[in-house]
Formats: sequence, structure tokens, C-alpha cells
Amino acid sequence: MTHTIRQYKECDLDGVLSSWENASKLAHPFLKQSFIDQERYNIPNVYLPNTDTWVADISGRTVGFIALIVNEVGAIFVEPEYHGRGIGFALMNRARILNDSLEVEVFKANAIGRKFYSNYGFRPLLEKVHAETGEQVIRLQFTDSQKSNT
Repeated sequence: MTHTIRQYKECDLDGVLSSWENASKLAHPFLKQSFIDQERYNIPNVYLPNTDTWVADISGRTVGFIALIVNEVGAIFVEPEYHGRGIGFALMNRARILNDSLEVEVFKANAIGRKFYSNYGFRPLLEKVHAETGEQVIRLQFTDSQKSNT
């Protein structure tokens, strides 16, 4: 099954929310429901209007997305049933076309995300506490001078 990476459109919102919710449940079981509820509100009302968002589309179904704030990866999520099929890498490759270097923050407890970013070639910059959750986050960076498995 082939996928297309294209610019987000309003009709993609349900697919974006589904990708975020399903992948987030898998990667972030440590997050409190109140934080998840706030993020679910923030995605369409705060984040999407202020990001450059791209979706992965398979036969008209949105199965993942990446949201960029200049060179910051604000979010990247893929429906769990499509993990391991190169969709996350394809979304990240789109971000690399648009930016020479990328940065992202990932929860330290998110083993799935940390493995993905490491496999892609991101390297740690610093660790800090995420103010909204009290969880440790790691800030990562990718530059074109770093080797990638893409």
C-alpha cells in the first residue's frame, strides 16, 4: 500500500485527531487524562492554525501527520497499525526538505518515540522537565550533516 505526503486540509482533521489519539495512547500511557483532554482541544484550535502540517494519505485516509513550527517538530504521529511501514520517515523527510536542521522534544518515558528519533538520526541536546506534565523531556536535534537511515 503506497502513501502520499501532502499538505494538511481541514477535511483531514478527523484523521489527524485519530492518528494523534491512537498513537499517543500507545506512546504516552503515563500522561494524565486532563492533559490529553486539553491537547485534544488544542490540536484543532491552537496548534493546527499555527503550524505547517503535512499528512500521510493512503487511499484518501489520513493515517499520520507532522506539524512544524519553522524547524521545530511540534508533533509527528502515525496510526499504530501503520507503524514500521516508513510513513514516519516519509513525514520526517518532508520536514527535512523544508528545513536544514530539525529539533523536537520527546518524553523520556516514550520509548517508541525515542527509538524512532534515534533511528532517524536525531541526537540529544538536553533534558528538562516538561512544565505542563512534570515529566522529563529530551530535546533532540537533526542536521543534514548527521547520518540518517533515510
